[in-house]
Formats: sequence, structure tokens, C-alpha cells
Amino acid sequence: MMKQGIHPDYHPVVFQDATTGAMFLTRSTVTSSRTIEWETSDGVRTYPLIVVEVSSDSHPFWTGGRRIVDTAGQVEKFRRRYGTR
Repeated sequence: MMKQGIHPDYHPVVFQDATTGAMFLTRSTVTSSRTIEWETSDGVRTYPLIVVEVSSDSHPFWTGGRRIVDTAGQVEKFRRRYGTR
């Protein structure tokens, strides 16, 4: 049993991926002033909406995509910053 009065409110929240628009309902302690209507087995309910930059729907590890790394630009940036020795 949890001790009363010391834990944040744990409630249903809808997270939306900013890149793909995919949404999922889960529970969290995070809050938001934005809300969304979500269809449930009990009818339509209103939940807080949290927009995230990356979720499993858009993360390269889960989608199988690769991130292109600009190695030449990184080397040039390093040389500008620290010079060549």
C-alpha cells in the first residue's frame, strides 16, 4: 500500500508524436492545459494531451531508419573550435 499524501497524481494522459501524429493513451503524472477527446469503451472522455518530439512510432531504433551523420561537418566544427595540432 502506498503512503498517502506524498505521491503525485497518477492519471490517464494521451501522448501524441509530433512527427507522425500517432497517439496513445497511458497513465502518467505529467499534466497539460491542452486536452483531447478520446473514444473509450465507456464513451468519449476528455484527457490531457502531451505532444512529444519522439515516440516509438518515429524513433529510428523502432522504425528501422538510420540517422545520417554529417561527419565532414563535425570534423570541420572540431577544427574551427580547437584548431589543428
